[in-house]
Formats: sequence, structure tokens, C-alpha cells
Amino acid sequence: MTASDNDPRKQNRDFLGRCVDQALGRIAADLVIRNTEFLDVISGERIPGDIAICGDRIVGTCESYSGNEEIDGSGLVVVPGFIDTHVHCESSLITPLEFDRCVLPRGTTTAICDPHEIANVLGREGIRYFMDCAEQTCMDLRVQLSSCVPATHLETAGARLDADDLVALRDHPSVIGLAEFMNYPGLLAKDPLVIDKLAAFKDQHIDGHAPLVRGRELNAYLACGICTCHETTSQDEALEKLRKGMHVLIREGTVSKDLHALAPLLNTNTSNAMGFCTDDRNPLDIAEEGHLDHLIRTAIELGIAPADAYRAATWSAARAFGLRDRGLVAPGKRADLVLLSDYKQCRVHAVISAGRVVTTDLFRQRQPIAAVGLNSVKRQPIHSQDLKIPAIDAPFPVIGVSPGSIITDRLNVTLPNHNGQHVADTHNDILKICVLERHGYNGSIGRGFVKGFGLQHGALASSVGHDSHNLCVLGSADDDMTAAVNHLIRIGGGFAIFHQGRLIAELPLPLAGLMSLAPYEQVHQHLLNLRAAVRRMGCPLPEPFLQLAFLALPVIPHLKITDQGLVDVDQFCLLDGF
Repeated sequence: MTASDNDPRKQNRDFLGRCVDQALGRIAADLVIRNTEFLDVISGERIPGDIAICGDRIVGTCESYSGNEEIDGSGLVVVPGFIDTHVHCESSLITPLEFDRCVLPRGTTTAICDPHEIANVLGREGIRYFMDCAEQTCMDLRVQLSSCVPATHLETAGARLDADDLVALRDHPSVIGLAEFMNYPGLLAKDPLVIDKLAAFKDQHIDGHAPLVRGRELNAYLACGICTCHETTSQDEALEKLRKGMHVLIREGTVSKDLHALAPLLNTNTSNAMGFCTDDRNPLDIAEEGHLDHLIRTAIELGIAPADAYRAATWSAARAFGLRDRGLVAPGKRADLVLLSDYKQCRVHAVISAGRVVTTDLFRQRQPIAAVGLNSVKRQPIHSQDLKIPAIDAPFPVIGVSPGSIITDRLNVTLPNHNGQHVADTHNDILKICVLERHGYNGSIGRGFVKGFGLQHGALASSVGHDSHNLCVLGSADDDMTAAVNHLIRIGGGFAIFHQGRLIAELPLPLAGLMSLAPYEQVHQHLLNLRAAVRRMGCPLPEPFLQLAFLALPVIPHLKITDQGLVDVDQFCLLDGF
């Protein structure tokens, strides 16, 4: 091969020449889907004709073509590849390469990820790990640079990223812009560090995160160049955001489920400014329900016109993030295609990613990426005395949990007093909860109580605790809570259930205390075991471990808990004395 053969400009000229010849039918296309029909998401029509592909690009539609490789599309409907507009791959509990293998066969050909979780543990090392993975995934994994590390001053994170740290990473080809800007109180207060990050990314995409932000505060938030929001939970809130030019991303994750509430707003007009995202969805839900295919299918079942649902999941999502090379079945667009055996049920027959038919062999071509953060749990073992809560002569602020929501209530409850200590009250569904700093900085412990888990005995512990990912544990007895925490310290993170000092079930998550190194099928089985165990203990919540993880998230109203103590999110401060 000569030096000129390695010239990118010459290679592109040669590729464009092949595109012209294949589009005109002078030579056979690399790949053709024959005898099919495809959805034109612009008009909503289903159009018959072949689809010709050269390399990673669509070069022909609405005509007849021959190909070096051909797929019989009879009885199938072809739609653009689905785009998950906001996802934390870490919350799938598997590595990005396993996430790729898990969701691409279900039609998700592009995922816009925020490695916010691993960044809060490992900082820039965690983001670089995701960038390295993005170079190997068969799907197009795009990276947003985590904007809030730490998320707030009300918790202890493992790292800190300022504007210069993020600017140093933004030229990577996988990067779109700045990830969800959660610190809206800091923005509204014109915190210099917050404004510095927004200014640094003025000409790039900036994702939003604005739960219950309305009125003039929403105006100020949008005036800083923020474009999207995946934290909208009601039609009224969504309509205001749409009217103010915000792109509303309908979320249906494992814990946060907003699709039923927001679907009635999705129509031919609004689908141009709405998209779908999973945010946090684990392999259990993906295996049992699906990924974006589940969101599309559910939206259609709720009465949304299929073309509107597919438009939101493809073309509209691509436009919102400046990805103008995809989202349409049209010449010149990236050949990310989903072949459906059932259009209304969104039943995926086959997937094409960048012109390649998705098969098991395709995933074998990837190069492995070395794991990082294998020693991220840096806390010493604890004693049950460390979890004690002295009794007070007043009602205690208790976190109230509602299934399917990460928004919590503040309840004021008179708690039992046992030898001068407040204890759990399982008869009234009140458990103790503690968050323990695990990054090796200060050893702090936040202590409180939570209502809504239904646990009758034992303890649940997790090293997944959004967003700083300290150790979270809840239970009915201090001894079991202590045993569960110490077990996670020994194994380097994960999920654990203890009862009467005995390990009942676990899922080790050694990569930054967030992700398993096992295949997603094994993680799925671990999650089944955990779910069965927690059901036997009386907990009715669909996903108690992820529900537990969000109790430490102090940017979601109303009452949360971190390693620093109980947090009044509405006032954005720690509760005095707690």
C-alpha cells in the first residue's frame, strides 16, 4: 500500500465514487434489503422499494437494486435505528461493551451516554474508560462530558471535575457536549464554577436536568443554552418546557417511569421536539421487557400513532443532539436500520448498524478494554455502634418512597425509642437507612429512616448510590446492616442481602463498585436471585436496589440522604441536627 492509499481525503473520494456508482446501479451495492417497505418518518408513510447500502451509508431507496449481499425484506417494515437520548450505562450494571451486546440486537443503534456515575468515583479516568469503550462498540456510543462531579456540595464524591478538566476531553470523536446539568440551584445563584462550565461549552450541546423547574427559573435555565430535559414527570410541566423550546425526553427506566404520564402529549406536532430515553435500566428489565423497543411498543399501546412514536425515537432524537447523519431511511444517511416483523408491536427481526448486519460474530470482532477502578471501595469495616441514631423528643423527618418515582416525600414521624436510640418500626414500614462515605476521604456517615420498602427483616446494601456512589444500606436491624456493609467492603462493591448475619444473595460489582465484569446473562440471573430474595423479605418494590440508590440523590425533590446527613432538596441544604 502506498502512502497515498493512506490519505484520508483519497479514501473519502474513493468511497464517494463507490456511493455514486452503487446509487446509480452501475455496480452492485454492498448490501440490499429487497422487497421491503420502510417508514418515512417525515411524512409518516410506509414506502415500498429496495434499500441499498454502500459501506456504512444508505445510497438508494424507492428503487430496485441488486447487492453483493441481499436480505429478503418481504413482510418486514424497515425503520431508522433507535436512539437512546440519555443513558447511564453504569446503571445497567454491566460494562459498555456488554451494554452494546445487550441492547443493539433490540434496535438501539445509538446511545448518548453520560458516564456521570463512574466519573463521580474515578474522575477523568472513568470518562476515558468510556471513550475507549466507545471506540470498540458495534453500536454508536456517544459520550457527554459529566457536568456535575460532584453533583452537589452536600455529599462526598470520589472525584472533582472543573471546566478545564472537561475541556481537555471534548475533542474525542465520541463527545457531543456537556452532560445533564443537574446543579440548577448553582446556575440560578450564578455560582462561578457552574457558570464557567456553561461558558466553556457555549457552542456545544448542553443536556438538561430540571425536575419541577418552572416559570422564570426555567427561563433562566434555558437562557444559558441548555437544550433538553429527561426529568419531566407531568404533562403540565412538559407542556411548559415544550412551549419554551426545550426538547423533552420521555424516560422509562427501571425506577423512574414517566411514559404513561407523558405519552398523551406525544403527537405529530410535538414528536418533532420529544424523544425517548432509559436513563437507568438494568438487564432484568431489558431481558423481560426490552430497551427502546419497549418504550416505542408501550407508547403505541397507549394510543400514540406509530409514526409519531418512531419519529420521536429516531429523527427527532438525532436532530436534538446534532446528529444529522442519521434518523432517516434516506440516501446519504448512516445505515442504522431496524427490520421489524411487527410494526405496531415493535418486534425486532434484525438490526443493521453502520451498514453491518448485527450478529454474534460482529461482537467478537471488538477488542477488550481493561477494567478500571477495581479497588474503589476504600472504607474500613464498620461496627454496629457506628449506625446508632440517638432518640429525639420530636417527630423525625422520614423519607417517603413511592414506587416508580425517584421523587420522595418528607414525612414527620414519631419513631420508637429503644434505650435512648431510635430504631426501625417494621409494623409501620419504617426502616433505618445509612449512607457511608467509601472513597477514603472522611469516613462520614449519614443516618436516617425511610418508609415504603416493606421489608420485614434483614438488610439491603449497595455501592451504587447516585450520584457520589457511597455505600447505602437499609434494614430492620443494625447487625444485619453492618454485616451487609462489611461484605461489600470485602468484595469491592455490589449488591448484598443479609438476614440474621447470613448472606442471602449478592451481585458483585467490582468495576468502580458500579459494574459487573460478567456477561449480561449472568448479571440477569443474579438480579433474579436478588429479586426473589427481597420478595421473600416482604419488599413489594419492583427494583429495590435501584430505588435505594436514588435515595442518596440530593438533586431530586424532596427529602434525600447522603453521607453528610438528611438533605432538604427544596432548600438545597442539610437538615440541622440530622
